[in-house]
Amino acid sequence: MVLKTLPFDREFIEKLTEQYPTPFYIYDEKTLRRHARLFTESFAWNNGFKEFFAVKANPNPELLKILRTEFLGGDCSSLPELLICERVGMNGDEIMFTSNNTPAIEFVKAKQLNAIINLDDLTHLEFLEHHAGLPDLISFRWNPGALREVESVIGNPVEAKYGLTTKQIFEGFALAKRKGVKHFGLHTMVASNMLQEDFFSYTAKTVFELALEMEHRIGVRVEFVNLGGGFGVAYRTEQTPLNMKKVAAMIQEEYDKLITPSNLASMKIFTESGRLVAAESGTLITRVIHEKNTYKRYIGVDACMANLMRPGMYGAYHHITVLGKSENLGVDVDSAAVERVDVVGSLCENCDKFAVDRVLPKIEIGDILAIHDAGAHGYAMGFQYNGKLRCAELLLQENGTVRIIRRAETPDDYFATLNL
Repeated sequence: MVLKTLPFDREFIEKLTEQYPTPFYIYDEKTLRRHARLFTESFAWNNGFKEFFAVKANPNPELLKILRTEFLGGDCSSLPELLICERVGMNGDEIMFTSNNTPAIEFVKAKQLNAIINLDDLTHLEFLEHHAGLPDLISFRWNPGALREVESVIGNPVEAKYGLTTKQIFEGFALAKRKGVKHFGLHTMVASNMLQEDFFSYTAKTVFELALEMEHRIGVRVEFVNLGGGFGVAYRTEQTPLNMKKVAAMIQEEYDKLITPSNLASMKIFTESGRLVAAESGTLITRVIHEKNTYKRYIGVDACMANLMRPGMYGAYHHITVLGKSENLGVDVDSAAVERVDVVGSLCENCDKFAVDRVLPKIEIGDILAIHDAGAHGYAMGFQYNGKLRCAELLLQENGTVRIIRRAETPDDYFATLNL
């Protein structure tokens, strides 16, 4: 049985549960910092490189504070995300605001913070001008349409609601220039959770070529290209992790071919990863409270899809460790030591499952399960269907101590917005 490692053991977690009842998230600061540095170190060749952490992946301010000390900015797509970045001290070019179908109040706040505003549609230029005024710097999000086939949560770019067509991109930059905009950026994001290194250099090449054509055809000098996110995580043990240093080197090769010899030689590279920065640092801890044997064997835990919806929503895989048992099985396990189970929550939905037909060590009521790689798009996607309350978030600090960074919700929180 192939294992994923954890920065703690059962004894450590059992002690934590005396103060913090399960379920809860626990984030490892060392892992978070290591992944943040992976970006800044890999792209050190580009003067001005910046990774804008996708706040939607994990909007906890305490984690954003850590990432800011590692020189990451924030990629925002809503008013609350802008406010979170503001409260942790980010402003100006530390914030990239990329949204779609954007309300006026959000553009106003982004302009107020001097954030880099990245527009999703041609019509948004005049909408922004009318409600907030145009900044000196504008970026547009490009949807390149048909690209080579990719496996992606986003899907085929032609079917995606995001971005401008190639024709619209030229119209948008020309119009912005006529309206007095002086500085320009170009953004694209066409895939999610990709593990193919050459995909990112392919994407970079197409964006670099578009930036060069922009200068040649309409005299617009692109000062930065944002290559988006999409950098994948090896959720399954049999997957090969993305080699970020190799990705950056391949992008550098395209940059040196196309950009370095041109008038755009000082062009900056930006990225906006959330998943690769934060996923591995976060673990959802949950305790087994029931077992059920009908047509299948079900292991019932005290977490549910409201705590981690990716498996139920996408059929996404998250590795599970049974603390104190998985570690002792080794590679070759006796069939008597394992069982095939569905790990389920208590939501009134049949998709409320963390694992289906998963082979795990034999489980008993009271066992603690660690659900791996949940630091991105985990807690952030929580909801309150069935009146479920969202759990606490804890931080395992570099010095080995643990502190709470978000308390668990209570029924009072659930009723707080109601007039009863």
